[in-house]
Amino acid sequence: MGTRLKVLICVLLLAVAVAGVVAANYFRTSASDYEIMTQSSPSRDEAHRMQEQLVLFTDAAVPARQAFPLFLQSMGFTANDATRLVASAQSVFDLRRLRAGNSFLVGRSILGDLREVRYRIDADRVLYIRPQGDDFHAEVQTLPSETQEVGITGQVNGSLFGAVLDAGERPELAMRLAEIFAWDLDFYTDPRPGDTFRVVVEKKTLATGEVASYGRILAAEYNNGSHPYRAVLFHGPNGAPAYYTPDGKSMKKAFLHSPLKFAAVITSHFSEHRFHPILKEYRPHLGIDYAAPTGTPVQTIGDGRVIFAGRKGGAGNLIEIQHSNGYTTYYMHLSRVLVHSGERVEQGQRIGLVGMTGLATGPHLDFRIQRGKEFLNFERLPLPPSDPVSKRDWNEFAAMRDHALALMPPLPSRQPAAVAKNSAPETLAHLAPSSVPTSR
Repeated sequence: MGTRLKVLICVLLLAVAVAGVVAANYFRTSASDYEIMTQSSPSRDEAHRMQEQLVLFTDAAVPARQAFPLFLQSMGFTANDATRLVASAQSVFDLRRLRAGNSFLVGRSILGDLREVRYRIDADRVLYIRPQGDDFHAEVQTLPSETQEVGITGQVNGSLFGAVLDAGERPELAMRLAEIFAWDLDFYTDPRPGDTFRVVVEKKTLATGEVASYGRILAAEYNNGSHPYRAVLFHGPNGAPAYYTPDGKSMKKAFLHSPLKFAAVITSHFSEHRFHPILKEYRPHLGIDYAAPTGTPVQTIGDGRVIFAGRKGGAGNLIEIQHSNGYTTYYMHLSRVLVHSGERVEQGQRIGLVGMTGLATGPHLDFRIQRGKEFLNFERLPLPPSDPVSKRDWNEFAAMRDHALALMPPLPSRQPAAVAKNSAPETLAHLAPSSVPTSR
């Protein structure tokens, strides 16, 4: 064997050893190719094969605020090749939409010839650009994935967010869990060390083992000290996804706790005998005043229909919303009204902005709630629940509930299981249609 060939083979084998660091990654040449290349003694044919087939990738993060052709030139492309590469991809993906910080890989042979460019567009898609004759060919491929219903469990030592990360999951799952139990728990203040969670979720996983996304959460449980809570996915009366306790009660309350999304100081409480700061006389104040800057979003506390939206005397800009079960809510002194009479609104929808129109000494929201002809103290009002699972839907709900709960993983070993406060025991076959609460 000639000296020149021996040197080339040594260089090739060194390159193989270096490349082995990235061999297991999905975006790299597969480990099996390297094993085939290194298991037998080097030969002229093997050296040629490595020269032709071995691709070494350079991985760089897409920089912020830099023209993409300049970035390509920093990766070893000539200005002409950079221009042609961008043009070749234009029909399948606009390279100007690359996200700063995302990984961009350039694969070359050990002799420096360009073999492939790869860019991960999102969790499911990869852009491939390869030389084709004197030009480039670009295509977007969907990564192979599998969606499974999986059980996940964890223990809280600090926050739900941290517990989900400690369980090897993504932050998105923590946010989704917090939304499900938001009617019963405040995840800023309620979690305690030793709390546990369990969840059954549709989990989309790529062939690499990477989590691409989460689908529906079919069932969830959060054990807050000695008070466990459970939720099961079903559909509401309008067909939209909704969560219920295993015995069919709605997790959602008919009303939110506040007409403002963020905490606000209450400057005046419900009173039958309050001194009015403008009229200078004692009179009933049948609502709650929330102090907030002008322009703060105001949300409707429940689903309903707008029966008035406009200017009305001392109330200034006013919105009245009629809800089910005989409730009406009032939102007063608004700087802007964002809905119109007759419009259907959904719980949490932004309907106006805080202001100081009408009789007001400063920007605030005067919020009132009425049932029939009586105004109520919202601070002391037990929030009515939404409708439970209807009797006609019970069999379908029970089948979905039993399927989801059967997939629940065991609780972490350090935390003993408890009987859920808002559910029946683990086996729920004793719940018959006759025991279902009827819709109101």
